[in-house]
Amino acid sequence: MNGIDLLPLAVALLIGIPAFGSCMGVGLASMKLLESCARQPELMPELQTKFFLSVGVIDGAFIIATGIALWFATSNPFK
Repeated sequence: MNGIDLLPLAVALLIGIPAFGSCMGVGLASMKLLESCARQPELMPELQTKFFLSVGVIDGAFIIATGIALWFATSNPFK
């Protein structure tokens, strides 16, 4: 088993694990946003702004991981 055989597995893990983490992070952040908006509705605009910023950071980490995985998939370092 050489490096070329493991490349698809490595790319799948580089995309799958951050995707799962990103989905879990956005789900937990959404849950906490709904809880806090139900407790204090007057703070909803400020909370929404902070929520969208944090979701952007969470999704940004997933997009970077996907870019690195696709870079590994298209380059062949094991020639």
